[in-house]
Amino acid sequence: MLKRVLSLLLCLAAFQAHAGAVDQLKSFISGTRSAQAEFTQTVLDSKGRKMQSASGTMQFVRPGKFRWEYRKPYEQLIVGDGEKFWLYDADLEQVTVRKLDAALGSSPAALLSGNNEIERDFLLEEAGEQYGLHWLAAKPRSRESTFSAIRMGFNAQSELAAMELNDAFGNTTILRFAQLQRNPQLAPSLFRFVPPQGADVLGE
Repeated sequence: MLKRVLSLLLCLAAFQAHAGAVDQLKSFISGTRSAQAEFTQTVLDSKGRKMQSASGTMQFVRPGKFRWEYRKPYEQLIVGDGEKFWLYDADLEQVTVRKLDAALGSSPAALLSGNNEIERDFLLEEAGEQYGLHWLAAKPRSRESTFSAIRMGFNAQSELAAMELNDAFGNTTILRFAQLQRNPQLAPSLFRFVPPQGADVLGE
């Protein structure tokens, strides 16, 4: 599940006030080169029961570079270096590596940290108000996408505050962001990954 919520990841900023959620997303994609935030993640099953929770930090630099670091309740690191996707599980001492395009597909990370052609891969529409947020629905056009539906919620300050991701098994992943920073200067080393000595490397 953690591999499927890249995204991270990642995808946060102030948007133009009073704009619709679709326009806010487009403005973000065209005007945001980098971002960072803290996040919490909760996964619910099809009956709304909590399956897992986690928290950590994320950063990205468009296009295609991101770092999604889980710190609680376990350590896990996801890095996209622009060409490859790396997943490191510290407890298992295991690294999974794949080509970046194959790992992302029609995912939230592709939507937010990829190129500007949003509507080529996603059908976007306004999704009303709920929980004090204005929502956007992004439905992947590809049938091979991991997620059947993605929602993004914006707060009164026109900041991306939450994402909800529904998968084919009926599970819902809820991401909430805090301390958002738009276009920070991020060190290139954050988006490079070298497998630790002794770790098992799976994939390419």
